[in-house]
Amino acid sequence: MNLRNYHALLLDMDGVLYRGHERMPGVAELFDFCAKNGIMTACITNNATMTPAQFSEKLAGMDITYPAANIINSPIGTRLWLESQAPQGTKIFCIGMNGLRTALFEDGYYVESAEAPAYVIVGLDTEVTYAKLRQACLLINAGARFVGTNPDVSLPIAEGLVPGCGALLAFLQAATGVEPFIIGKPGATMFYIAIKLLGADAQRTLTIGDRLDTDVAGSLAAGLTSGLVLTGVATTEDVATSDIKPDVVYTDLPALVAAWQSDLA
Repeated sequence: MNLRNYHALLLDMDGVLYRGHERMPGVAELFDFCAKNGIMTACITNNATMTPAQFSEKLAGMDITYPAANIINSPIGTRLWLESQAPQGTKIFCIGMNGLRTALFEDGYYVESAEAPAYVIVGLDTEVTYAKLRQACLLINAGARFVGTNPDVSLPIAEGLVPGCGALLAFLQAATGVEPFIIGKPGATMFYIAIKLLGADAQRTLTIGDRLDTDVAGSLAAGLTSGLVLTGVATTEDVATSDIKPDVVYTDLPALVAAWQSDLA
């Protein structure tokens, strides 16, 4: 594969740009390389815990300057999907953190309520309680539509892997027998949004992620060239045994930059 053909790069964040609050090697060099060579970039993440502005601030805390306008997370995708489904004033019961709550409720378009909501929307909530999960189960069983921001069962942090949104969804699905409708990766929605944001050509867009089941599967669903880095969840053994195959695998971001520089030489 010749990277000379690509003019846009879509990057996952957790496990690619950082792990927890630890910056991955080669991040600054990658963004500098893209800027110097006119390669457009956007970050797409299933992480529903923060707003794009907060993600930008987190990156800044690791000495990475990146605009919030180019960060698309699953709450933004959830809100855009919801607007195509539900009118203003629709009641929603939400399990999630600031990123999801801001996207759903900050402008007052939708109403947060545990009284006969039309939707139960679940994102990662690191302060989730049994009471919240109990209420969600009762509402789903009563007919509220069950929606998950993303299916990631684990989240990479500096110490290792911890439960992600998908773990909460699995809990609720096991308790109700109802399968959630998933907004984020491995769906194609956020990839399409990012390509439109950049004004990029899909055939000349490369994606880079660290998970086969979400990043690579979502990229393939969107018809994009899929790249994997081995700095997060997926291992070489996973790639060898999985039915989901990326188009290209890099050890890390420095390896990606080196390959791109070589192809441009």
